[in-house]
Amino acid sequence: MNAILGFGFVALGLAASIFGAAGGAFALLSGRLYLLKTVRQWALLVLVAAVGAFVVMEVALFQRDYSLAYVSSVGSDETPALFNFAAIWSSLEGSILLWTLVLAFYLTAVVVKFRSRSNDPLLGWATVVMLVVCSFFFALMVGPANPFLTVDVPPGFSGPGPNPLLQNHILMAFHPPFLYAGYVGFTVPFAFATAALITGRVGEGWLLETRRWTVAAWGFLTLGIVLGAWWSYEVLGWGGYWAWDPVENASLLPWLTGTAYLHSVMVQERRGMLRVWNLSLLSATFTLTILGTFLTRSGVVESVHAFADGAVGPWLLAFFGVTSATSIGLIAWRGDQLRSPGAIDAPVSREASFLANNLLFGALAFVVLLGTVFPLVAEAWDGTRLTIGRPYFDSLGRPLGLALLFLMATAPVLPWRKASAEVLSVRLFWPAVLAVLSMAVALLLGGRGVYPIITFGLGGFAAGAAIRQVVLATRRQGWRGLVGRTNGGMIVHLGVVLLAVGIAASESYKSDRTVALGVGESASVEGHEFTYLEPGADVNDRRLRTFALIGIDGDDVYAPAVTTFFQAATRPVPTPSVKSGLTKDLYLVLDQIPDPDDDSIRLRVIVRPMVMWMWVGGALMGLGTVFALFPGRRRRGTEPVSAPIAVDDAAIELADEGDGRPDDRSVTDLSTESDVSTESDIEPEPSPVGGDGH
Repeated sequence: MNAILGFGFVALGLAASIFGAAGGAFALLSGRLYLLKTVRQWALLVLVAAVGAFVVMEVALFQRDYSLAYVSSVGSDETPALFNFAAIWSSLEGSILLWTLVLAFYLTAVVVKFRSRSNDPLLGWATVVMLVVCSFFFALMVGPANPFLTVDVPPGFSGPGPNPLLQNHILMAFHPPFLYAGYVGFTVPFAFATAALITGRVGEGWLLETRRWTVAAWGFLTLGIVLGAWWSYEVLGWGGYWAWDPVENASLLPWLTGTAYLHSVMVQERRGMLRVWNLSLLSATFTLTILGTFLTRSGVVESVHAFADGAVGPWLLAFFGVTSATSIGLIAWRGDQLRSPGAIDAPVSREASFLANNLLFGALAFVVLLGTVFPLVAEAWDGTRLTIGRPYFDSLGRPLGLALLFLMATAPVLPWRKASAEVLSVRLFWPAVLAVLSMAVALLLGGRGVYPIITFGLGGFAAGAAIRQVVLATRRQGWRGLVGRTNGGMIVHLGVVLLAVGIAASESYKSDRTVALGVGESASVEGHEFTYLEPGADVNDRRLRTFALIGIDGDDVYAPAVTTFFQAATRPVPTPSVKSGLTKDLYLVLDQIPDPDDDSIRLRVIVRPMVMWMWVGGALMGLGTVFALFPGRRRRGTEPVSAPIAVDDAAIELADEGDGRPDDRSVTDLSTESDVSTESDIEPEPSPVGGDGH
């Protein structure tokens, strides 16, 4: 019954997607725009189908319906409820089902949000594009990734359960959904960008309508990546959080291009520049999500994150090629209309810094992409198996990361069009002071090494610039000044600083030592005393957990373990125990299963400074994203300032450094505009009483 009902929902979703896309395209091409209203009904039917298929699979998992091949491969009688629910995204077919569900929610949100403008061709084409993407993922489930195939199972069959690593920590219930919400969310701005190219409405209107959708998708992807790093740190037992694994890189690539887009889009909104660049970045971000899906689900890479099945690989690769070629073709077709009406007036200006920022993000994305796909291309070409590891990524990524930290400090304080030495000296004074203090404190606390010290200094520099902006905003507007894209972005910058400092400290000053201990024996590592108290075991129907009680500094007791899952045909997995603190983490791992007949163990002790700052930084990035989604202070056009006037510093700062939020206007109203005029476009002259605006 579950198989028939579930596949029926999948078939319904495929039919609704195809008919909706075809009907919308017919209405747009024939000029019968009144027919676009029916597309909304098709979109709602897509959501019903996706929700129905998802619910049926969850019911099958909780019923332990092993007649479904998917349930028999990831289900188990002993799996706890939380991990049983999360098992739906623990393997190939279920992950495609989750992807389609999230996409259906985004599609429905778009058609409901813009229901009052259902006859707008721009919105019509955007909906058609999203329906085409839905059609592809439903087609995967009808074809090579059918989650509702049936199998014959012997009496008493219990199932293996999910991969042990995917049922060993609660973060697995949250990391994939956040990641998928970010991945899939970029479909919305991609669809609007494609629609703008098709209709020729390549002004700034579509940017304004998709601003919050893009920010939300970026925020979800950011949290998904941070949660994935945290999960890796807590579960895998190697003491790290990022291994430059190909599948990890697959999630980082769209994050890099999406971050670049969020910065450069402000230049287009403000000056009408970088149109080709922004369209290319959005197209690259979406196609890189498809590439990441290919890497994860095709079986071409071996990773704890990857699925072994490779049947969908050719489909995903073909879709990646089609979307890439279509985007390039549309951009080339509209090349004449995409010429920027403005130009960069000076190399020291905010738009110039955003352009430099984009080039650095682009270079970093290229480095990661090359290191990720080159071994795959080499193996496909002549069978050569290459490994590109951490030295490559670190040696090329560190200089680019430091340069990005520097731009994080300077870009927010630079005025648009051009900057004077007087403006820079005033606006960069306190950030520079904080940079010097940061390096001095690091040196006094024993910090050594060029890379980490520079990172601490640039982190202080960037943090000073962000704090300065937030202080100015709250001084003028109270706590209301924290919301809006610009000030929310500054909170995100603070989160990035904490993340960067945490990475630099934990990688540069970590200590890793393995000690052999008998019961009652102690060892000293980095000034901490570790005492092996006694072995122990905890067993239930699902798994055997063998642990060792370790006393730290004669006070706290921690229990690193090795866990064996009975149903899974895999080797035992380590279960680290971590004592976390603001200054350092003490990470304990057993190198072997404790033997009750042997009173000795091999204990690996890893000391990593300031790891906690990374997770706090990730949370701060999420908080800043939420603030950026809310509208800031509305800015209305005013008469140009034609002569010097006496204004206070905060007023000048907010006029010059505001987020340039235009008046609320529809897509139709703004679609042909080449620039957006706002109050924050007005650059005040230097005040005779000491104002530093430009």
